[in-house]
Amino acid sequence: MAGEIWAVGEIADGQPTRLTRELATLAAGLAAASGRTARSVLVGAGASAAAESLAAHGPDVLAVDVDAGDRPVAAAIAEQIAALARDRQPSFLLVGASNDGRDVAGMLQAMLDWGALVNAAGVRWQGDGPQAEMSVFGGRLVTQSHLAGDHGIVIVRPSAVAAEEAAQPGAIERVGAAAVEPLPAVRVVDRISEASAVVSIEEAPIIVAGGRGVGGPDGFAVVEELAEALGGVVGATRAVVDAGWIGYAHQIGQTGKTVKPSLYVAAGISGAIQHKVGMQTSGTIVAINRDPDAPIGEFADLMVVGDLFEILPRVSAAVRARRGG
Repeated sequence: MAGEIWAVGEIADGQPTRLTRELATLAAGLAAASGRTARSVLVGAGASAAAESLAAHGPDVLAVDVDAGDRPVAAAIAEQIAALARDRQPSFLLVGASNDGRDVAGMLQAMLDWGALVNAAGVRWQGDGPQAEMSVFGGRLVTQSHLAGDHGIVIVRPSAVAAEEAAQPGAIERVGAAAVEPLPAVRVVDRISEASAVVSIEEAPIIVAGGRGVGGPDGFAVVEELAEALGGVVGATRAVVDAGWIGYAHQIGQTGKTVKPSLYVAAGISGAIQHKVGMQTSGTIVAINRDPDAPIGEFADLMVVGDLFEILPRVSAAVRARRGG
């Protein structure tokens, strides 16, 4: 299996995440461009069952059923991926830029002594390896970076590609968990719990996001109202997160989440490049802003010039009326 391209996946609620399906599609595309073989790798509780769904996206799937117990999930995954990589010698690993994915990639770097390219917004095959497109300086510049050597890890941001099912589903190979030396335990000194939406912001088909134009924490009430009426979730810009108006879990942009909903409603958001890079691939972008010259108008599909505190409640009421309550 030397020379293969592996997509390292994650499991949530018994299913591969959307980012995992995107990585499978990306690995298949890179393999086709390079003449190599692609595989998806799922490690964790219920990996074999989740592999059935992931195999529809083309590459064969290696499934390792492992229960992390009370240990960090990323540690259990990294140990097994490292053991598999040493045994089967793939050349490149694609890892999602999720919270667990970044932890897995960091551990794999140390255990395999491989280099890594981080936060790739796009990946294509160039020459003898993957080339990653990354934005720097707050999104003002785009760089093209190539891994040196025959092995490496590429950490890929969500929505870098669109997940697509393959004409021919991949096969599933169930692999027994390797006997590994457990990584040193991490001592947890504190836990902070935060309420979150039922649907994660990366997976949400509809997002209503607020910026500095909402005026303060109380201003998010109209944003939340519309999100609830539409069946979506609430997003935010870095400025309002830094101000403490809403939690980091809602932050979209260069230093937050990358999203790709079918509908993105931007309320009181100017549309600075740092925010744009996190949501510009949304299906339909509707902007609501009092400033007709706000930068977001340059890439929004619909720009509504007006006061969001007048417009959002009316839209919420109209949506509820149309749905019969």
